[in-house]
Amino acid sequence: MYELPYYLGCPMWANRDWVGRFFRRDAKPREYLSQYSSALTSVEGNTTFYALPKAETVALWADSVPARFRFCFKFPRVVSHDLALRDAERETAEFFERLSPLGARLGPFFLQLPPSFADMDRLARFLARLPREFRYAVEARHARFYDGASGERDFDAVLTELGMDRVIFDTHRLMRLTTRDPELLEAQRKKPKAPVRHHATGPHPFLRFVGDPDFAQDREILEGWARRAAGWIAEGRRPFIFMHQAPEDVAAPQIARLFHEMLQTHRPEVGDMPPWPIDDEPPPEEQLSLF
Repeated sequence: MYELPYYLGCPMWANRDWVGRFFRRDAKPREYLSQYSSALTSVEGNTTFYALPKAETVALWADSVPARFRFCFKFPRVVSHDLALRDAERETAEFFERLSPLGARLGPFFLQLPPSFADMDRLARFLARLPREFRYAVEARHARFYDGASGERDFDAVLTELGMDRVIFDTHRLMRLTTRDPELLEAQRKKPKAPVRHHATGPHPFLRFVGDPDFAQDREILEGWARRAAGWIAEGRRPFIFMHQAPEDVAAPQIARLFHEMLQTHRPEVGDMPPWPIDDEPPPEEQLSLF
């Protein structure tokens, strides 16, 4: 099977709001992952931030996705936030041990640092000790890592030396919204307000984009990211692109499809996006005729 030169996904694979929009109308929760992975090629594994899955769950995930699919699991909160990368060897090893049965289906492990974390030396030591058989992407939120000076240069230099990727989290559309919607206000409160960076430090640029509730308003920004991703591909890099939509990611798959269509105009070799699960389902009137 032809392997795409990039990976595309959403922040989750299980969203009930996608039933009848992206998933088939009769989709059951146990079918969400297999249906999701039939059309998209990667996912942010945010659940591991809160707890490790059971071993049998990991085995079920492996059996539910095609070989081309990649999971990008987030480091546990206990490692990144509670211990702040200090004396976290046991918890880190348990994380890798639990997920390693996924083998080639593992994309970059995703280390999200808390906004309070600014210790470059500790971060560099932690990253240097990570197992080299895996890939990694790091999202920093402290202003030191966006200072345009020595702090940011040191951060980029460490990632470049280790062959790791800097997570680009583009929330600027969300932050510019003027709203009284309590869910959007909460999303604005929780998401980082860091400046957007556009450069790559490793082989797998890692972009997280948060779209407008009316994602048609994001076309110009998405086109810019499509051009950027096309440039990364031309450089021989293989990006991971994740599309979010505030506040509940209802239209995240639609944003992903729009992005792919834009990227296709710059890199035709990406081909057409596979059919969505709902696309393969007969229309309601046709279903009724079967009975």
